[in-house]
Amino acid sequence: MTTHPVFDGHSILEGAARDAFGTLTRPSTPRAERYRLGKDLRQRAKRSSLAEWSPSLRRVDPVDLVERTNSGRVDELVPLRIERMAKSPHAFLRGAAALNAADFAQLPATGIHPVICGDAHLGNFGFYASPERELVFDLNDFDEAHPGAWEWDLRRLVTSTWVAGRDSGASEDECGDAVEGCVRAYAEHVATLAEQPLLKRSFDIMDVEALHADHGSARDAIDKAARRARKRTSDRALPRFVTDEGGERRIVTEPPLITHPDDADTERILGALDGYLETLPPHWARILGGYHATDVAHKVVGVGSVGLRAYLVLCEGSSPDDVLFLQLKQARRSVVAPFVHGGTAWHDHQGQRVVEYQQALQTVSDPLLGWTTINGRQYYVRQFRDMKGAIEPDSLSAKALTDYAEVCGKLLAKGHARTSGASMIAGYLGKGGKAARALRTFARLYADQTEADHDALLGAIASGRLSDRTPEQIPGGSIG
Repeated sequence: MTTHPVFDGHSILEGAARDAFGTLTRPSTPRAERYRLGKDLRQRAKRSSLAEWSPSLRRVDPVDLVERTNSGRVDELVPLRIERMAKSPHAFLRGAAALNAADFAQLPATGIHPVICGDAHLGNFGFYASPERELVFDLNDFDEAHPGAWEWDLRRLVTSTWVAGRDSGASEDECGDAVEGCVRAYAEHVATLAEQPLLKRSFDIMDVEALHADHGSARDAIDKAARRARKRTSDRALPRFVTDEGGERRIVTEPPLITHPDDADTERILGALDGYLETLPPHWARILGGYHATDVAHKVVGVGSVGLRAYLVLCEGSSPDDVLFLQLKQARRSVVAPFVHGGTAWHDHQGQRVVEYQQALQTVSDPLLGWTTINGRQYYVRQFRDMKGAIEPDSLSAKALTDYAEVCGKLLAKGHARTSGASMIAGYLGKGGKAARALRTFARLYADQTEADHDALLGAIASGRLSDRTPEQIPGGSIG
């Protein structure tokens, strides 16, 4: 049987086990033994060390790193990325996954490396449709997903919680309580899943009803996001994104957010869909083979992703009402990759990496996930507006923020436990109280650091080093 790094448990864990104990932790190792090994890792990385952060540990300049991560993006869109990151400390954090990875790599860690999100902030959890068209809630951004230290995901999540709390006017104590709730929820759920068979934990899912059951304070925000998500479908997107002036359906143009590539780039994009179909299961490839593409546009998305190439393809099926939007999004090497496994890449195609790790971390995923290559650049492909919706964390009340942070902590634990290391992580964390208190201290310190980094970005804009001037128009074809 051929194994793959995502699912080959000992290949992901063996580095941690060898470093700490000189022996391999194999999947056949009894659960109690793996739990003990995790508990023993407290000698290598004390749980109190989770509190550590000092600016003296930093090895990179935040503005330098922002400039470096702008490399390879569409030049005309870089100011828009800067503008979005400059809006608030939490907006800065959303675009600072590379900075976080560089910082967290300097901190103590157990060495347990499941597949991690790599960008686990509060805004990267949300609703989407299961293949059965049920609304589920889970991690929903995997551009940086990669095997790595589980602590890095948790550190980014608790920092996001504290920074979002400050942005929404919560007190420091309320921010701290939300962080502790998040960490305890993570610890409790990873321990619960560690006791379950591997297959059973892979079916762990959170839907709207489950969200309502235990998180009453966030219920209004949940219901509002769920209502929006149910309306975000391809057919409902038609009036917003498509015009039929002249009798031909075309995606609207709204520079700089929505623009059309030139004819040559359009042909390359459409041609790449054949390669995409080859990455789908045969059933879904046959279904999509019944659609034909009618238009292509570039649409700006996100904060950290601004400037990367992201295309919308409008497709029609058996009738004018049978429409589908596909999104092709450029995939680059994960920001986590340089800091783990000697920087060795396990995937030659970064779109394939995103798809496979998304499927590893989510309980259910978009059945149309695939990947392709356009003009030498790598992309992953998914449905656009597939009942996707998110909760705005910096608009929540303090109590709702705590409830929401607990939801995200639980889902992060589920994602990690689906890949490897759950028993060892559970053994290390124990009941979670000590880790929660330590990460409360860390989150406050790193929230201060994030605000200082945001100030540095504003200073770079004020000095003219960086521009946040949004271009009024993108020349046709410049983003191909």
